[in-house]
Amino acid sequence: MRSRSMTGARAAVDRNRVYRRVAAWQTAHGGPADRRSERRTDDRLTAFELGAAGLQDDLELEAVLVTGVASEVAARNLELSAAHLRHVDLSGARLPRMHLRNCRVSGGDLANVMVRAGVAERCAFENVRLTGGTWQDGTLRDVSFRGCRIDLASFAASRLERVLFEDCTLAQADLQDARLSAVVLVDCDLRGVDLTGARLSAGCELRGCVLDGARNVASTST
Repeated sequence: MRSRSMTGARAAVDRNRVYRRVAAWQTAHGGPADRRSERRTDDRLTAFELGAAGLQDDLELEAVLVTGVASEVAARNLELSAAHLRHVDLSGARLPRMHLRNCRVSGGDLANVMVRAGVAERCAFENVRLTGGTWQDGTLRDVSFRGCRIDLASFAASRLERVLFEDCTLAQADLQDARLSAVVLVDCDLRGVDLTGARLSAGCELRGCVLDGARNVASTST
């Protein structure tokens, strides 16, 4: 089953309306990839190499370009602000109470990352592998995901506010008991997604999404 689709001029107009909804925070997200602008921004950031510097509890990083590998690492209360995580490998990392603010995550592997009670504000994820990741009992606010693999991931009991998913795979994702407000999903694979107990409030939209096997989609609106 596919959510209502549109063709031609009507589809273009509707998609533009979806994009305008996130225009107020598009700059913080980095928006659609602009490589020259990205390079200029990265040149102003301080390099931080995972593995060489490492992550530790209560670490605060601001205006850094994060690269490298730190899979399976464990660090509590990590805070990143105005950072770019470029092609990092944090697969299997355990990062409870992580806080991301004004960050960009491009490429890289965050599969099976575990975050509980985390917060992400004004952030953008682009072409990131998040398969099996856990973001439970946390908050996502003014966040965009584009071209990401988020299958088998869990956002259970989390609050999602003004979040855009575009061209993402969320097959068999767990959104049980999540609270969604102004969440827009465009051209996403939602096969088998579980929305049991989730609450969808004003502004939530599905456009061109595959919903085969999705559970409790019709009973979630409030």
